[in-house]
Amino acid sequence: MLTTIKDKGLYLKSELDYRMARWQNAKNLPALTAGDRSIVTALKNDGIYITNLADLGLPSTSQLLNAAHSLLPTMGTENYDKNLQNPPEIFIVTDLPAFANWGSEPRLTNIIHNYIGLPIAYHGVHLRKDFASVDQFATLLWHRDVEDRRVLKIIVYLNDVEEKHGPFEYVPLSHTAIHQLSHYRIHHKIHNSGGIDDETLNQIVPKSAWKSCPGAAGTVILADTRRLLHHGTLRTEERSTLFFVYTANPPKNPRLCTHYWDDTYPRPNLNQAADAVKIGTSIV
Repeated sequence: MLTTIKDKGLYLKSELDYRMARWQNAKNLPALTAGDRSIVTALKNDGIYITNLADLGLPSTSQLLNAAHSLLPTMGTENYDKNLQNPPEIFIVTDLPAFANWGSEPRLTNIIHNYIGLPIAYHGVHLRKDFASVDQFATLLWHRDVEDRRVLKIIVYLNDVEEKHGPFEYVPLSHTAIHQLSHYRIHHKIHNSGGIDDETLNQIVPKSAWKSCPGAAGTVILADTRRLLHHGTLRTEERSTLFFVYTANPPKNPRLCTHYWDDTYPRPNLNQAADAVKIGTSIV
């Protein structure tokens, strides 16, 4: 009993300290254009904003795409059985300038700083290729990320993504608000099993309410994956993406952020890395 009371007291203090830090940092938030302010407003209201690389118009986009597309042919070279659970192939490319420069573009980080409300940590980027799978497992299950109170992930589609490629999918915040029973049912299911399959979620939030995010190559999804219940959908064809991740600095759970820069996943070998940072013809 005393341990429980102490834990709750520490939790409340932590949350109050967090809110106070955001309030104190409000005066330090960088100025935004009206267009970028609308992105922040959408993130605050909906937890998600969808655009594309061309509309963002960041100066380092050509280098980013050239680097990504030079590495993609080296991924997924094994024969994958479409009737099995196939884990994604992931490269840590955080250290390569073409990726690091895009992820730290001032305009981008200013938007994220305004949304998170505190100085931000840019943890890194994964180049990811997902394969066909018949069963839901890992990130194909519905889940929320728990690295921090707000976790902003930027997903860039590197190929056209239709339903067969397994687009990002989420449940709108209006269906999971804290005052709704569904919020607690979802929390209980995730706490007990780590994720929720489609059949189970459909009994809590009807499938008609889920939002799928197909898009052409170059689609950019900014999503708070802590607030949004989300997953990658089952696919019959490969999907290639980039995942950039940002939290407050420091995040609430820093140990959960290390897989963007540690040895959890491989890095491209030196020859691949050399090819990746070459600047060639734009693929925008």
